[in-house]
Order: sequence, then structure tokens, then C-alpha cells
Amino acid sequence: MFSIIAPEQVSGLAWWPPLAVVVLLVVINIVNNRVAPQTHYLLWSFGGSVLLLAVGFLDGNSWTDMGLGWRFLLPGLIWAAASIGIITAVYVIGSLFRRTRAAFHDERMAEMSAGRLMFQALIEVPFGTVLFEEIAFRGVLFAMLARRYGLVWALVGSALLFGLWHILPSIGTHEQNPALGSVVGEGRRGNILAVLLSVFTTALAGILFGGLRVLSGSVLAPMGFHWGTNGLGYAFSWVLIRARERRAR
Repeated sequence: MFSIIAPEQVSGLAWWPPLAVVVLLVVINIVNNRVAPQTHYLLWSFGGSVLLLAVGFLDGNSWTDMGLGWRFLLPGLIWAAASIGIITAVYVIGSLFRRTRAAFHDERMAEMSAGRLMFQALIEVPFGTVLFEEIAFRGVLFAMLARRYGLVWALVGSALLFGLWHILPSIGTHEQNPALGSVVGEGRRGNILAVLLSVFTTALAGILFGGLRVLSGSVLAPMGFHWGTNGLGYAFSWVLIRARERRAR
């Protein structure tokens, strides 16, 4: 039997702290995607994580409320390891077939060195993207919404905001991924459809990540799944692109 591990709903809490977190997330999103140079990405992500945790504590959330309690670290690690194993198996199977192999193609990987790939997959993704986004959406924001509006609204609200978080990063992705471009088309229409598709799919992923957090009691579980989809996705894309180039020669 699975148990549901989530913060208890409390009546009478102010509505504005979650809104303040959303405004803060909007600012960080714009800075990361349009203002700060890529070299400062890890700094902004780490600083944003610390700031969000501070806001969470000021709002009255405990470590456990935010999915960071010591009691649930081991279950979180087990769920994370299982998630990474499942994703690896899916990626291996998908890379064996021509139709699904095209989904791994990402032009950003074409000119990337092995060292840069290792840095991105093992440093930037886990300690930048995954750490920040899971603390923000499955940690602090989830806890604040659950204590005010209950578990269902916390799952739905954090997932929807997670989807909207990906608007800026998804602009132009249809030009970098041929499989995506073949689905949404080219030009402005293709760009709009690519953004909408990204928001929809990442919102669904947010539901899945939230479910893992609730079942395990720890943000480590969605962190594992999140890193598996992103970090392993980059690695598989890099390997498959180079395998294709060797066959072409």
C-alpha cells in the first residue's frame, strides 16, 4: 500500500505568500533565460534555491513540509534510483528504433565536446535545473499551496506553474529538434505550437513529479526522475548524433 505524505491543511493562512513566490519565480526565469549570461546560471539557481527556502521557512513550513525531512531521505533515494533505472531502460529501447531515435536529436548537442557534456549532465542539470526547480515547485510552492488549499490544489497548481515556467526556454526548440519541428511545423506558428506543447507536457510531468514527492515524502524522488529525463536525454542525444556522424563518414 502507498501512503500519502503531504503537509496538513491549515485554515486562516494569508494568500499573498504563494503569490510572492510566483512573482519571484517569474523574475528568476527572466533573468536566467534573457538577462544573466549562461556562466552565471548555477549561481542564480543556487541563490534562488536558498532564497525560496528562506521564504518557505518564513511562511511557517518545516523541512518535512517542503519534502526535505531527514525521515524521508531514504525512501526518496529509492524512488529516485528506480526512476533513473526506468528512464534509462526506456531511452535504450527508444534509441534502438529509427522512428523513436529521431526524438533524441538536439542540435545543441552537435557541437558539444565530451567535457562540456559531462559538465552539463552532471553539474548544470542536477545542481542548477533540477535542484532549483524541485525545491521551487515540489518543495516550497507545493508546501505553501497544500497548507492553504489542500493536496489536490497543490498538485494541480504547482504542475500548472511548472508548465508555464517552460515558456521562455521552449522558444525556438522546434528549430533544434527535427522530430519536434516535423510535428509543429516551421515559422511563428511552429514556434507557438512548440511552446504550447512544452507547457502541456511539462505540466503533465509536474503532476508526475508531484505524485512522486507525495508517495515518497521527499523531493529527492522527483529530482531523480527529473535528472533522468534531462541529464540522460542530453547524453543519449550526444551519443546518437556522433554515432550517426560516424556512419555517414
